[in-house]
Parts: sequence; C-alpha cells; structure tokens
Amino acid sequence: MDRLASMSLFVTVAETGGFSAASRKLGMPLPTVSRKISELETYLKVRLLNRSTRRLELTESGKSYLAACKRIIDEVHEAERVAANEYTAPKGELMITAPIWFGRLHLLPVVIDFLKAYPDIDVGLMLTDRVVSLLEEHVDLALRIGALPDSSMMAIRLGAIRQVVCASPAYLEAHGTPKTPMDLLQHHCIMMQVYNSTPWTFTTGSKTITVPVRARLTVSTAEAAIDAAVGGIGITRVLSYQMAAMQKAGKLVTLLDAFEPAVLPVSMLYMSGRILPLKLRAFLDFAIPRLRAQVAPF
Repeated sequence: MDRLASMSLFVTVAETGGFSAASRKLGMPLPTVSRKISELETYLKVRLLNRSTRRLELTESGKSYLAACKRIIDEVHEAERVAANEYTAPKGELMITAPIWFGRLHLLPVVIDFLKAYPDIDVGLMLTDRVVSLLEEHVDLALRIGALPDSSMMAIRLGAIRQVVCASPAYLEAHGTPKTPMDLLQHHCIMMQVYNSTPWTFTTGSKTITVPVRARLTVSTAEAAIDAAVGGIGITRVLSYQMAAMQKAGKLVTLLDAFEPAVLPVSMLYMSGRILPLKLRAFLDFAIPRLRAQVAPF
C-alpha cells in the first residue's frame, strides 16, 4: 500500500464529504475509493469514518489522523520544492489565530499589509479568546498572550503587556486616588467575569498582596469594563493595550503602577519538527518586527 497516496485519498474523502464526491474529483472509480479507504483502516487497525446512507462522519481517530495527514502532505510538498530549488514566490493559504481584541487592533493591520505585499498568499484569520489547537484545527500560527505551557511548539517572543488598574479622572476627583492595593477596599470596582474575579492580586518585591475588592459592576468583556470606567462608575483592571487609546485621550489613568503583577509575554507559536513552509516563513519575517514595535510600548 502506498501510504502517502492513501493519506491523500483519505484527505480528499474527508474534505469532499463522501466517497462519491471524492471519486468524481479524482476521476477514480467509486469501488476503488471505498476499497482503498477500507484497506487503510485495516492497516491502521482503527475506524476512520462512520458510514451511513445519508452522510459520512469522521470518528475521533479519523479527526486526529486527518490533521496529521494534512501536516505530513504539506511537509512532503515543501520538501519537494526545497529539493527542486523552487525558491519562487510563496503561495498558498495561511491560517492564523489570535485573541479577539489584540488581533483586531494590532494583528489585522499587519495581515492587510502582508496581503498587499504577497498576492499569492491567502490568509484565514481566526479571532477568538479560546485556546485553539494548532494540530486539530489546522492552524499554522497562533498569537498567544500569557505564559506558555511546556510543549514541542516553537515560540517567538514579541514582547510583553501589563495588567493595569485604571479609572477616569472624574471618578478619582470624586472618590480619591488609592495609594496602595488595600485602599481599593474603599472604592467601587468594575470586574470582568472569569478574567479578573475577586480577589485581585498585586506584588511588591517578592511579596504578593491579595485584595478582595468589591464589584459595583460586573461585565463580560474588557470593552464594557473600559466604557464603564470612562463613565466614572469605578476602578477596573484590564490589559495595558486595551486601555491605551483611552489613556492617550486622557479619559483613563493608571493606578498602583508600583504594585503591578508580572508582565504577560506575547508570543507567536507554530508547530516544530517540520520544514517551515515558505508562506509561513514569509509571514514571520514580515510580521515579527512590526508586531514587536507595537507591543514594546506596553
């Protein structure tokens, strides 16, 4: 059995949604397609597809194997291009994921300029605040904020951002400015569900200070927390880049800077142990210096 050919056939069946569609696309007899997939399952000793009269569904093993097949096929194609010295213009589709706000504010403008510079590359930009699996969701590159767990991934450090406490000048004029973290107990606070629920923690030297702040308002997004802080409702804690525009406009000021917790690293993450595709290498070379220039001030 030609395993690479079987992998390619399996990918086509999965992507087209069935044996008949794959048969038409490849110009291969339908019985041959069915037989080859069955032979692949026999070889692997696992069922890859659940067959029914209405539709074809990947099993959990099939989903994992599909992701691996795509990665292997991409690496083979890239290795062939390198072996043939095909150093032509990068081409293909690049899948990137990033947190929603940071991605829209900082990554999207870089992607737009990249697309103008590389007309043969298409980009899929997945903006989401959940952690995306590069392997399972066929993503080439992830922008992550925060400490990275140990893994086999390759990481490129772009810079770091701060967690800041901030309020509007009007609120501080009416209620006073906290000088220490414990002073927050006397203030109205705006909190975000999940991200910074009570208590808030601060640092001074090697010591950690825990403050069970009182939430006057609880919201589900940083945008809402910032809007409420600008409106004078209370003090909130967000990431530095999220409130940078309001700070520049004089609508918010940071507080307790001397007690900020450790900065959060910003990194680019991609799969290791592979030949780096030209399209990915081109994007990294283009985007990294631009993103580092944007992240550095935070």
